[in-house]
Amino acid sequence: MQGFAAFRLLWVGQALALVGREMTWFALTLYAYQKTGLATTLSLLGFFHFLPLILLSPLAGALVDRYPRRWAMLAADLGGGLATGFLLLMLLLGRLEVGHLYLVSAVTGALSSLHWPALSAALSAMLEKKDYARASGMMSLAESLAGVGAPILAAALLKPLGLGGVFALDLLGAGAAVLTLLLVPIPNPRPQAGKRASLLEEALYGFRFILERPPLLGLQLMFFGVNFLTTLAATVLPAMVLAKTALSEAALALVRSASGLGGVAGGLLLSLWGGPRKRVHGVFWGMALSSLALALMGLADSPQAWAVLAFLESLFIPVLNGSNQAIWQAKVPLEVQGKVFAARRMIAWFANPLAMLLSGPLADRVFGPRYGQGEGIALMLLLFGGLGVALGLSGYLLPQVREAERLLPDAKPD
Repeated sequence: MQGFAAFRLLWVGQALALVGREMTWFALTLYAYQKTGLATTLSLLGFFHFLPLILLSPLAGALVDRYPRRWAMLAADLGGGLATGFLLLMLLLGRLEVGHLYLVSAVTGALSSLHWPALSAALSAMLEKKDYARASGMMSLAESLAGVGAPILAAALLKPLGLGGVFALDLLGAGAAVLTLLLVPIPNPRPQAGKRASLLEEALYGFRFILERPPLLGLQLMFFGVNFLTTLAATVLPAMVLAKTALSEAALALVRSASGLGGVAGGLLLSLWGGPRKRVHGVFWGMALSSLALALMGLADSPQAWAVLAFLESLFIPVLNGSNQAIWQAKVPLEVQGKVFAARRMIAWFANPLAMLLSGPLADRVFGPRYGQGEGIALMLLLFGGLGVALGLSGYLLPQVREAERLLPDAKPD
């Protein structure tokens, strides 16, 4: 088994693992907010996940290019299962606290720093160039299917099975991911000729590669900006929903599931369509339209309206990310994609922990006291989502970014 057939089997395992992880994240969001009643608690959950993910990404990228990519993905999936097992043990002992959630969030973030560059580089090696955008659409589809099903399943199962039952299902998903990784052949590129550089030099290589190519750097700085703005709002969105609906699990599940359904539709669209011929159009309009939907959520005032807008926000994200991914997969040589993709993610995603650290205090201490917590967070969505629209469309004013595909040559096959 090889090529797209092997990818499909790998995709099944990763999709099942995503469902388990999303169920656990939904359950922990409810648990943490019900325990403290603070939006800051939710923002700290995200912060402790993203900080190690970002800081360790360059080192993880170097390891991914140095050793078999299968090992990195196995370590991430096995480690994620052990982290969930720890939460289950603390729960059974009656000792589960919010601090344990922060710890596990940090551990899974560190493991994710290995998983994403390894998976991205592995798919580049497994597939032909013409299938890159299609595979990216399928991966977005898996994430979105998890986003649709996981909140509904978690909300339905929390009462009969409890938090422990959700953790057990997460462990089953991690086991499925490990099994498919063991069955699927994952090629590794030939090592670069000459003397092998130190791990530190390899970790820094990805940044040098991007800095020497201004169109790629410009793309990532745009992602930094839009990630910062949208994360400021999206991190505390669950707190707004819970605050405005008297802690309704059903309302939060509706909004989360609608968001996932939009991602499913966007992933299917990209899988069948392949994205615009000029990929930067998918990037710019994806940023603008997803940010617009987020901004309009601040004006809406019912779970049904939030759900419709959450669907629309997520509809454009697979096109945005898939178009960007296709550009990078075409322009970066296969043998250095682990290092370059890790550096790329650190540049774009460093905005996330910064925004998460700010969003909770902004909601609890600035916007909330002045307008009420629910209305204050709604204003944050409107403000930061609107700025995201402007940033996405500003790409057309930057010739180096707008013409990135023409200015940069395609990478030669490994």
